Amino acid sequence: MGLRFEVDVLIAVVLTGVWLYMVGATGLRTVWLGLKSSNGASRKHGPGFQSLILTEPFVRMLERLRLFDTMQLQMGSYHMKLVILNGADWTIERTKTAAGGAVSIGYAALTACAWLSSLSGERVLMLMGIVFGVVLPLRQFVDAGRKVERRKQEIIAELPDMLSKLMLLVGAGETVQHALARCLDGKEAGKHPLYIEWGHAVIALRNGHSFSSAMERFNRRCAVQEVSVFTTVLLLNYRRGGEHFVLALRELSYTLWEKRKAVARSRGEEASSKLVFPLVGILFVLMILVAAPAVLLMS
Repeated sequence: MGLRFEVDVLIAVVLTGVWLYMVGATGLRTVWLGLKSSNGASRKHGPGFQSLILTEPFVRMLERLRLFDTMQLQMGSYHMKLVILNGADWTIERTKTAAGGAVSIGYAALTACAWLSSLSGERVLMLMGIVFGVVLPLRQFVDAGRKVERRKQEIIAELPDMLSKLMLLVGAGETVQHALARCLDGKEAGKHPLYIEWGHAVIALRNGHSFSSAMERFNRRCAVQEVSVFTTVLLLNYRRGGEHFVLALRELSYTLWEKRKAVARSRGEEASSKLVFPLVGILFVLMILVAAPAVLLMS
């Protein structure tokens, strides 16, 4: 028991010492760069306290261990997901910062569980810390993929409505540019990813950008195949206008409505699968409540 206690304390002390060393090295590096920089204003607002304690040390550690280069494919995929979620101005440095923050959360959980294990003598806490240290960083990467998929489903679900409104407005005699702006009437532009990107396209058209460049940027920002088909149809037919344009939109509308039905079905299946675990838990509770009186009577 004494040896196990000493090992647990040693692990906790080593984890804490490594963390403090990384924090100290990062702090000294920040101060050195601030003194070395000739332009003090650019270094005046350095990393905050939370960033200095959690994020920056682990970013430096990952860079020093060359893990960013080793996991270049995974980091590229993660970066592309963050670009889709946060916009084209998202840089690779911010992706590295996000990855370092995720690793720091797992390391903090591991260190905390190590100290709890050493103080209480429960080896289970150390195993829980190892699990948390692995699961918490991976959760950030998995959540990014889920958010991208959810964003894609939201765009596909709303695109047929916007297309139908555009088709009606153009059929009533509106110009394509004016109809695109009118489609946002009554919509909360900051509440839905499609409305946000659609609004950016409308603003680009009002600022003098060509229709083709605005639609191409709209397509890249959405990063959804159905939007790519929609913008292609617009670019091929908007100059023709009139019945030809409306007919092309109507043909596309059928396909998009089928996509929307498929998304609705997948969401329904996902919701039903999420209900399985609560129902199983309720079943176990009912079994215990029913069986407990019989067991007590038998005893």
